[in-house]
Formats: sequence, structure tokens, C-alpha cells
Amino acid sequence: QEDPSLERHFKGHRDAVTCVDFSLNTKHLASGSMDSCLMVWHMKPQSRAYRFTGHKDAVTSVNFSPSGHLLASGSRDKTVRLWVPNVKGESTVFRAHTATVRSVHFCSDGQSLVTASDDKTVKVWSTHRQKFLFSLSQHINWVRCAKFSPDGRLIVSASDDKTVKLWDKTSRECVHSYCEHGGFVTYVDFHPSGTCIAAAGMDNTVKLWDVRTHRLLQHYQLHSAAVNALSFHPSGNYLITASSDSTLKILDLMEGRLLYTLHGHQGPATTVAFSRTGEYFASGGSDEQVMVWKSNFDVADYGDVTKGLRPPAALASSSRNLPEVDFHVPGRARSQESVQSAPREPASTPQALTSTLEHIVGQLDVLTQTVCILEQRLTLTEDKLKQCLENQQLIMQRVTP
Repeated sequence: QEDPSLERHFKGHRDAVTCVDFSLNTKHLASGSMDSCLMVWHMKPQSRAYRFTGHKDAVTSVNFSPSGHLLASGSRDKTVRLWVPNVKGESTVFRAHTATVRSVHFCSDGQSLVTASDDKTVKVWSTHRQKFLFSLSQHINWVRCAKFSPDGRLIVSASDDKTVKLWDKTSRECVHSYCEHGGFVTYVDFHPSGTCIAAAGMDNTVKLWDVRTHRLLQHYQLHSAAVNALSFHPSGNYLITASSDSTLKILDLMEGRLLYTLHGHQGPATTVAFSRTGEYFASGGSDEQVMVWKSNFDVADYGDVTKGLRPPAALASSSRNLPEVDFHVPGRARSQESVQSAPREPASTPQALTSTLEHIVGQLDVLTQTVCILEQRLTLTEDKLKQCLENQQLIMQRVTP
């Protein structure tokens, strides 16, 4: 298993890059900037990039529609635009917000668009009829981000009122408010399974909650400055974060630990996004750069990443600062990789036999994964590996009586 590697470097923006998004087929990457422009980059080397002009002020957010035939953007000019990402770069304008639009996101069926704004509202639009449908307005400060759940039934929003709110799209009611952040909440997104959300904050933290029980599942305090954006790997096993401390960090959600720290940007890393297959991720920063990285992990999952999605486990203290792979671009210097002991074997409870079995299978998965990681990435003492395999056998015996 290789480390993530810098694949492409796109230069063309004339000010800080604020947002990035891949098209479904990973052929194109869109980016927005404080220079008021959208760029659409071709992933094939030596291909021309498109520069789209139309917004009168900074572009804050970009999102490809699920089909890839449309590109939505939000701007400080208070408008939302829908672009046809071709040579002409034609766009239609949506006007209903009365302040900076911070975030745009298509529903998975492509029919609707959700936007968030400094006017303290979240708005939902019909994509095809190109009209405003309704507002969600319970936030009492700027709303920085709003996303649809994978099934399109829920909306999550993050605000400078230090809350994350979960909304029911049909009833248009706020289902729950998560108030654990110590500062403005900058970004939020759904886990691919739809069962939990991750939110990034100005208080340097990343928090994951279960949207069914509203329990805080994981809490990471790994960055030394505000976390500006995050993105889930389509397998649901990894989360990548971008921070004003200029680094990107990749977290292993199954083990609740830091895997990599990437030093690519000079100055704040403002945005990050995995491609729809998880093979690549892109990042942008105040240094006007757009970088594309090859993930180099979970290769086996690319074909059917959505099969067998497991939500992250709840961890007692997932902000353990374990050593991790730390590298710089170029001339990557690596620090000591962390050694993981095998997960604890689950306790069997006869009453909840089915859930226990599911749990054991989950644990087995994690174990297999751990063994893979051990074999591929770590040089471990023999007895450590033996202990791992013994644990695995113990669990195997439980699964097959």
C-alpha cells in the first residue's frame, strides 16, 4: 500500500481557491476562487481548462450535478448560478438570498439544490423548473454549509451560531440541533451510509454524530487551526480534512486514528474533496493552487465502494494523538508510522444475538483490514502479529460454533 501522492497541479486562479468538486466520471474537476471565476480542469494531461466568468464577486462553492451535465456555484454576489460545463459556459442565475451564498449542493436525484447563506437561511430550489421552493430559517447567524443526505430525505446545515441542524426535507422541520462545537461550524457532510454526519469547526475540531441516536460518535482535535472543509471517502472508511494550519489530514474512521498529514499548500488549505470513486482527492488553498492527489488506499473497494457501507464505530477517545505518516511535498519526509494492536474482541450477549453477530462480522472486517495494514504498511514484531491472528481465530470460533 502506497502513500497518497501528488498527481496534478492546476494553476490558473488569480486569488485564493475556495472550493473544489469532481464530476461523476472523474474526468473533470471544478474549482471556485476569490477571483470570481470558476475553472473546470480536465484530468487528462495537456487538456485545456475552461474559465467561467459571470459572478460579480468571490465564488464560495461549486458542485457538479449527479449526471455531470450541470454545475452549480454560489457567490458573495448573493446569487446561485447553474452552468452547462462546456466551451460556451452558459449559466442561469438564481436570486433569492439577500447575502453571500456560502454553499451549494445537489440532491442525489439531481432534482433539487440546497443553498446556505449569510442571510441565516437554508434554501431549497427546483433544478429543472429553476425556481425557489422553500426556506429553512432557524439559524441565528450565518449559515456556512448545507448538504442533502444520500437518500435526499434529510438536510444538514452548519452555522456561525455554533450549531449543526438536521432538517426533514418533507416536513421542513428541524429534527435536531447539535450544539457541541466551541466555535463557528465551518463545514458539514453526511457519511455515505447516511447514518452519521461529520462537522468541522473554527475550534480546530472535527466531530461525528449518529443522526438516528444523535450521539457524538467521534471527536478529533488534530489540527492546530480552524478546520475549513472535510470529505468522506466513498467507502465510508476514511475522512479527509483541510485546515488553516496548511495541512490536510486523512483519518481512519474504523480505528479512530490519524493516518496521514499532507503538507502541500503554502498557507491555509481551504477546501478538499474525494472523487466519486475515491481514487483521487483534490485540495485548494489560499496559495491559489489546486492540487490533485492519488489516494492509493482501499484500491479493492473502487469497483463497488457503496456495497457493505459501515458507519464509523463510536470510540471512547478518538482524539488520541497517535504518531502518523507525515509528509511534505516535494521531498517527503516521513515520521514513524503508528502500530495498531488488534481491536478488542466483542463480548457475546445471548439476548441480542443478531446484533452481536453483526458486530462480530464488523469486528472481523476491521481485523482483516488491520491485518492487511499490518502486513502491507507496518514492520511489526512477530509476537504482535501472532496476537492479532490469535484474536482473529478467537472471533472466527465465535462466528462458526
